[in-house]
Amino acid sequence: MLQIQLLRENPEKVIERLKIKNFDAENIVNEVLTLDIEIRGAKKRLDENLAEQNKMAKEIGMLFKTGKAAEAAVVKEKTAVMKSEEKELQATVDAKTDELNRKMVLLPNMPHTSVAPGKGAEDNEIVYSEGDASDLGDDALPHWELVKKYDIIDFELGTKITGAGFPVYKGKGAKMQRALINFFLDSATEAGYEETQPPYVVNEASAYATGQLPDKEGQMYYVNEDNLYLIPTAEVPITNIFRDMILKETDFPIKRCAYSACFRREAGSYGKDVRGLNRLHQFDKVEMVQIEHPDRSYETLEQMKQYGMSLLQRLGLPFRVLRLCGGDISFTSALTYDLEVYSKAQRKWLEVSSISNFESYQANRLKLRFKDGNGKTRLAHTLNGSALALPRIMASIIENYQTKDGIVVPEVLRKYTGFDIID
Repeated sequence: MLQIQLLRENPEKVIERLKIKNFDAENIVNEVLTLDIEIRGAKKRLDENLAEQNKMAKEIGMLFKTGKAAEAAVVKEKTAVMKSEEKELQATVDAKTDELNRKMVLLPNMPHTSVAPGKGAEDNEIVYSEGDASDLGDDALPHWELVKKYDIIDFELGTKITGAGFPVYKGKGAKMQRALINFFLDSATEAGYEETQPPYVVNEASAYATGQLPDKEGQMYYVNEDNLYLIPTAEVPITNIFRDMILKETDFPIKRCAYSACFRREAGSYGKDVRGLNRLHQFDKVEMVQIEHPDRSYETLEQMKQYGMSLLQRLGLPFRVLRLCGGDISFTSALTYDLEVYSKAQRKWLEVSSISNFESYQANRLKLRFKDGNGKTRLAHTLNGSALALPRIMASIIENYQTKDGIVVPEVLRKYTGFDIID
């Protein structure tokens, strides 16, 4: 959530920057500022009311002490009227504050100055590419045919058990999946991230704090009776560890990683390319989260991007890095890099990681603060990224490493799988 102080001081800047995200903020900003003026006016009258009541209380005490009970009774009647006014003023403050907060959460995060305008994915900027992105030829098979040939992932069985988008990994396919998880977790630990095992369901406050609610409510699986949500990513529970905390400046950087299953309804994705592992309702992912000092968060974002790239380099996969334009960046992000691997059999790029700096947007909702060197309380910055999401990594490995003898296992994974080839 944006800070109200920013809207008070420079509403024109907020409106102009949010146009980069193709978001017309003018009406909401004006409504917020009107509510803010009304709230501050009501609070001022409330403070004056309370001060006057306090003054009257002292006056009543003095009148009783001097035997002026009748005059004290008159003042007490006035305080009764003022107490009634106090309740009305407090109700006004509470109601208008709730309304202001409902308006504020409708405003997306302001994009970083490096974020270019654009309508969608076609306007994203390629900032780096590496590896051979040539096709394998007409004889190459897509992964959904290869997994059936080698009996390592069963899409039909998953549909039988649950529904489309819930595949069953079998034999060497299950071992390969576990190998990737262990490889990603071990690599993150070596990079200084503390491994954490979070819950897979969160409450409404947690989903709100990281920005899933109200923006992505339709994308989340909801447990109605318990008012809980299945997590779309481990970012949500990991970041909420630090909700309502005041950190010390020396605590930075805080680095956490977590493996989890992720659950996404993917509402509205029908008609897109959803075949095979390209788009699932349940998938595995290792997530990295950092809590950082505002002065260093963009340096940290670059480090996280480089770390994600290093994983793809070690897996030997062709990849590219995109800086997302305003029309493709998420509601909560200030700047996002996407990492994409090339699927040689499908002849297309597949997103495997989004690495984002949210600046203070999440921290404001989380009430995640720190004391700086001058003792001033400030909002921290939050960052996260996939390191990495497994389905499309699996798809790319299966397709890019296919040979006439089977699917070769990337060398870095062999100590985890215990085999060199899937045949």
